[in-house]
Parts: sequence; C-alpha cells; structure tokens
Amino acid sequence: MAFNYDEYLRLEKMPTLWCWGCGDGVILKAVIRAIDACGWDMDDVCIVSGIGCSGRFSSYINCNTVHTTHGRTIPFATGIKLANPDKHVIVVAGDGDALAIGGNHTIHGARRNIDLNFIVINNFIYGLTNSQTSPTTPQGMWTVSQTAGNIDPTFDAAKLAIAAGASFVARETMLNPKKLEKALVKGFQHKGFSFFDIFSNCHVNLGRKNKMDSAMKNLEWIDSITASQTKWEKLSPEEQMNTFPTGVLKQDMEAKEYCDMYKEIQAVHQGKRKALTQDDFAKKI
Repeated sequence: MAFNYDEYLRLEKMPTLWCWGCGDGVILKAVIRAIDACGWDMDDVCIVSGIGCSGRFSSYINCNTVHTTHGRTIPFATGIKLANPDKHVIVVAGDGDALAIGGNHTIHGARRNIDLNFIVINNFIYGLTNSQTSPTTPQGMWTVSQTAGNIDPTFDAAKLAIAAGASFVARETMLNPKKLEKALVKGFQHKGFSFFDIFSNCHVNLGRKNKMDSAMKNLEWIDSITASQTKWEKLSPEEQMNTFPTGVLKQDMEAKEYCDMYKEIQAVHQGKRKALTQDDFAKKI
C-alpha cells in the first residue's frame, strides 16, 4: 500500500520552492515517514525552522510550525519544549544557520541535553544566498566569498555535537532514504538532544561551481566522502581522515534530560514555598 503523504503536507503550498533535484524534498519525506512510524499525532508535533533553503520545512508540513530568525532555531525550540515538555519538537536548519550564526545555540542545546530533534541539512554552502562559504565548505572549493578557494578549516558537525554533550548523534545522507528514516526514528524516540548531520546536495550553488554541474555528480561526490561506520572502521587512518562515517555515532541512554531536571527544580522550589507559607501561618496564630 502506497504511503499517503497528503495528510502530512500543506497541499496548498505545493509544489515546493526548492530547486529541481534538491535533496531537501527527500529529507522532507523521510521526516514525515519517521513521524508516522513513531505514531505521533500531528497536533503534538512542532516543526521549528530557520533561514535558508531548509527554512521552508515549516511551510510544508501540516502541524504546529514556527519560522524563526537566522541562527535562532534552538532558542525558539527550547522555549517551546520547556513550555510543552510532552510535545515533540523537531528543529530543521542548514549548515550555515546551525553552525555559523547559530553555532553557539547549537552547542548549548547539546550541552543541556534538552529533548529536541535537531536536523542539520548539510549541503556545504550557503545555498539560498548564492554560494558563500559555510562552516562545512570543504577546503579548496570555490565560493563567492572565497573565489580563490576556501581556506577555512571545516567543522565536522557530528563531532562538534558529540563534544558538546548531545546524547544522540547520527549522520546519514539523502542518498539512502530508508537508512535516513531509520536513523530519524531512533533519534525521535530517544529522550535527550538528538542531532542529525544529514548530507545533501546543492548542485546549483555548490556543485556547478565546483565541477559538479548536475545533481547526480554532486550526489556521487557525497557518496565518495561517506561510508557506513562498519566500513569506515576498516579504513586506514589516512582514508578515515577524508571520509565521514554514517549511522548512529552516539546514543547515551543514561544522560539526564533538561526538562526532567527543570521539573525537579520546580518541585523543590514549590515545596519550599509551601513550607514557608505554613510556617508563616503558624507564627501568626
């Protein structure tokens, strides 16, 4: 039986505004299928997106949605989750949004281990604003802000999330939607900060300016720089340096979640206020 996407989409917003061949559509479908697999009621789901091509996510999914300012997805989502700890909050941002202007918020969201599902669509470029260098742009690649080739050292977003304290970290590409869906389901069901580094193509503003003038060539390049964790572990140290492992890279089931810790603090302070009121009443008698 074919999967019915209609009930999850805002059909009046179709077709999407993404470029032909863009991986964002594949990721959108994987997110919807993962939500369905988790059995979540869409009234209990909130999608928070930022600025950039990935920011369109909040336009297309038929649930509670917030389209935020540049780099501020995690603060918005943190407020939503603390006010509604029983709801499912999914955050979608690009590599520039999540790791440049929003990098500090990403670090502290991971550090707090708040129960958010943070999807970083990593296409290695500022796609919407025409090809500026992003924190994940490979060294040597042409960008409009570094036309002689990018000289900046690049972030490994998954390593950054692990070091910052995220309790669930996975990396997948949009080349294998089924594997991506499974990773999303695992992360969505995990209690704590779930970080997904999802490699996607931007053949229009990265690829065709770096000898990858079609979606397929851009995808072949992504395939060449990734390997499953099992295969990656068998590579030589030199090969590992130039290859990104995919799969679930970290899952800490014991880490305390921020909303739960916040509830504990609330309970303690509520108890103190109650005791103080009773003492004051006794003194008056």
